[in-house]
Amino acid sequence: MRKRVLVYGLCLLGMVCTLSAKDKKGEALYKDAKAPIEKRVDDLLSRMTLEEKVMQLNQYTLGRNNNVNNVGEEVKKVPAEIGSLIYFEATPELRNNMQKKAMEESRLGIPIIFGYDAIHGFRTVYPISLAQACSWNPDLVEQACAVSAQEARMSGVDWTFSPMIDVARDPRWGRVAEGYGEDPYANGVFGAASVRGYQGDDMSAENRVAACLKHYVGYGASEAGRDYVYTEISRQTLWDTYLLPYEMGVKAGAATLMSSFNDISGVPGSANPYTMTEILKNRWRHDGFIVSDWGAIEQLKNQGLAATKKEAARYAFTAGLEMDMMSHAYDRHLKELVEEGKVSMAQVDEAVRRVLLLKFRLGLFERPYTPVTTEKERFFRPQSMDIAARLAAESMVLLKNENNVLPLTDKKKIAVIGPMAKNGWDLLGSWRGHGKDTDVAMLYDGLAAEFAGKAELRYALGCNTQGDNREGFAEALEAARWSDVVVLCLGEMMTWSGENASRSSIALPQMQEELAKELKKAGKPVVLVLVNGRPLELNRLEPVADAILEIWQPGVNGALPMAGILSGRINPSGKLAMTFPYSTGQIPIYYNRRKSGRGHQGFYKDITSEPLYPFGHGLSYTEFKYGTVTPSATKVKRGEKLSAEVTVTNIGARDGAETVHWFISDPYCSITRPVKELKHFEKQFIKAGETKTFRFDINLERDFGFVNEDGRRFLETGEYNIHVLGQTVKIELID
Repeated sequence: MRKRVLVYGLCLLGMVCTLSAKDKKGEALYKDAKAPIEKRVDDLLSRMTLEEKVMQLNQYTLGRNNNVNNVGEEVKKVPAEIGSLIYFEATPELRNNMQKKAMEESRLGIPIIFGYDAIHGFRTVYPISLAQACSWNPDLVEQACAVSAQEARMSGVDWTFSPMIDVARDPRWGRVAEGYGEDPYANGVFGAASVRGYQGDDMSAENRVAACLKHYVGYGASEAGRDYVYTEISRQTLWDTYLLPYEMGVKAGAATLMSSFNDISGVPGSANPYTMTEILKNRWRHDGFIVSDWGAIEQLKNQGLAATKKEAARYAFTAGLEMDMMSHAYDRHLKELVEEGKVSMAQVDEAVRRVLLLKFRLGLFERPYTPVTTEKERFFRPQSMDIAARLAAESMVLLKNENNVLPLTDKKKIAVIGPMAKNGWDLLGSWRGHGKDTDVAMLYDGLAAEFAGKAELRYALGCNTQGDNREGFAEALEAARWSDVVVLCLGEMMTWSGENASRSSIALPQMQEELAKELKKAGKPVVLVLVNGRPLELNRLEPVADAILEIWQPGVNGALPMAGILSGRINPSGKLAMTFPYSTGQIPIYYNRRKSGRGHQGFYKDITSEPLYPFGHGLSYTEFKYGTVTPSATKVKRGEKLSAEVTVTNIGARDGAETVHWFISDPYCSITRPVKELKHFEKQFIKAGETKTFRFDINLERDFGFVNEDGRRFLETGEYNIHVLGQTVKIELID
């Protein structure tokens, strides 16, 4: 009897609480836009059934699925209670129809959050992320991400699965195109800039979206560059290399993260309590949620962790993964796991709370629908295209310029040859969003516009991107002999990089290399323009080319910037964010390796052990002279301030931009450290004859300190070095 009275009492209390959670008009508190978000979440959560809570933790798809890797169970009838949808269309109408179903046909009217992979642009496609890093201009990257957010939000997307900040040191892995190169700090800086661009100061604004840091964590360490495979990462390396960008992204306010496909030293990323709960939630206090990658929970079976989908659901959810992307593990098994006591209701509530919190922050409860606008209103705005052009220009890297072949100031006849010269699709790159080849300015057209009235152009295909057809060689050689200079446009197809695009060799196909050798017979200077999504093996092409311009996959508006660099209208300023090996056999090769036990031995016997083009390499049409690096002190104590400055003078005849990279090294440490580590960079525009000062404000704990295998930072007394372009300054840390 006492139990029955207690139950009745609790029910009465629940009714009172429900009534008290209504305003004067009788409306539920969670619908009150003036109430604090946390209270609105609490109120809504208290009203939800277990079934409704579970549905909030699932993501299905809506619209045309154009990603060949995302082959999964088709959702024919999307339930009104679904938490999220990947939205494959680029118009608001379908989204609004689905949202109306959620708002009007579900019991509580909880809006859906619509996500999409806008990695480097939504429709106005920008250079791939790896290229963006070579600009060393985070402010410009932030602007590009803001444009992507504007286009996405106006098209019905609230949430982008970007930025990807996987530290990647093996260019055989196709997904190096999606990240910001081989350096942890650089990935963190550009990742944070992307978050700011996507989210702004207020995610609920009509031109902002929620960001998603991916892939958490260590995915870029895939063995031999093969996608989805095992990664062996020590705890110390996890902390000093792979976690840093994510910590910086979380501090920048990233709303969500995506778990990684890879198995991390025996514990898959999508079922890893150490990374998802201990680090992200407990240490970093992240209050957003984690979404799985496509089918990643289901794939815990393939990885040998779970025997069944139900068991996979338990592993992933209890490890801290809140949302299931297309595994159908949570919707089918989570309720049952709760009823069996294998998952607690408190865990479910915490997960749902995180999802609801983002929906409120996005303003979806107040503005669930997207205003219908025209494509002209949404895409290719003049300012957006200007940002695309500037980012493309600053991302391009002049790798070689023998005898100052470039710029082409006095050439009257230019032969434009190669499979990339009149090719729109492959300039978009992988994860092209909703970009179309008809959106793209082709390289030949950019050259024609740039040199109109100054030089005559003649085009020849030469060869296709792949195959063994040499029929076009004769026409190409004839054009080369006619010309004063050959602009040879070679590179990778769009599908050769990106997800599931691993390659055993990073050289271009033999046919493209043979075309270059054939054209060399004409005896004319050869300017090689490269379109690609990864560093390439160029040791056979490099001797053939007099100049090499790396333009990456520049997106919709890269042709005129490329032509502007060749003409001299634009002074190239890009520098490599990822090492170009001399050959594929050198991989992995990257700048911040640890020291060898025998520095005078251990080299290759058949090739050089040095890269062809190192991290930070990039030429200019002007010359910069560095002054002496000057620290504010050469001896410091813990807690004291330290800074260093260096002047850079443009002693050439052209205005240009220069990036100063500041590295540190700790020669002797209780945990051995890399030969040098990037800690700061700055890019400034310097007019001819002008001098600019570059400054590095050093935080001793952050910049001189290191992390142990538990992620705890420590700072040891002793000698430290600051490195800037061949200069080394010693700093002594004393007690």
